[in-house]
Amino acid sequence: MNKMIVINPNKQETITVNGVTYSRFAIKTHVITKDDSIEEAVEKYAKPHLQTGDIVFISEKAVACTESRAIPLIDIKPRKLAVFLSRYVQKTKHGIGLGMPETMEMALRECGILRILFAAGISVVGKILGQKGWFYHIAGDKARSIDGPCPNTLPPYNKYVVLGPKNPMKTAKNIADRMGYGVAIVDINDLGSNILGHSNINLSVETLGQILKDNVLGQSGECTPMGILRKH
Repeated sequence: MNKMIVINPNKQETITVNGVTYSRFAIKTHVITKDDSIEEAVEKYAKPHLQTGDIVFISEKAVACTESRAIPLIDIKPRKLAVFLSRYVQKTKHGIGLGMPETMEMALRECGILRILFAAGISVVGKILGQKGWFYHIAGDKARSIDGPCPNTLPPYNKYVVLGPKNPMKTAKNIADRMGYGVAIVDINDLGSNILGHSNINLSVETLGQILKDNVLGQSGECTPMGILRKH
């Protein structure tokens, strides 16, 4: 296997979904920043390894970073409402989410105060009924895609809040048109997967989410922000 193509620790190369087996390869890159073009990065690192029918899947965080959507923590001044709401967000070992004032502040800016308050109220009802995930169902992808720093976050992003991509569907189409292969922009963590944008993937969004649900790109410092999906 080429040294740029890896299987991350504790991840499996293959998975079978709906009776079909797929290989998932993670691709090592340099640390992608606002000085990079995501189209050029995919062309440089992924294209040399692609075969007919392959799909390139790209971390939404990598896309967002090239769009200057990574905001230094020191530049974010949380309002009192953000501090208050962040206290009630469940924190997990898989990510901070909106559980810190700075990420909640960016959610308020991205989604609007009324939407976040409504989502918070609905989530309380959900908890009473023993249901999870209602907050993000109401708040939407913009809130779900906000990433805060965790202990294992790759520098320099251990001191940043990263928002979701501006227009993941358009970006996926642009890359697909340039590369001639299917492209998906994905928000994956160790809790699950969400397909934010896609073009020419010849799979349902639900099926692609199942294929990638174990987060083959990794959760911390693997430096593998994109991968190749190959049907057997």
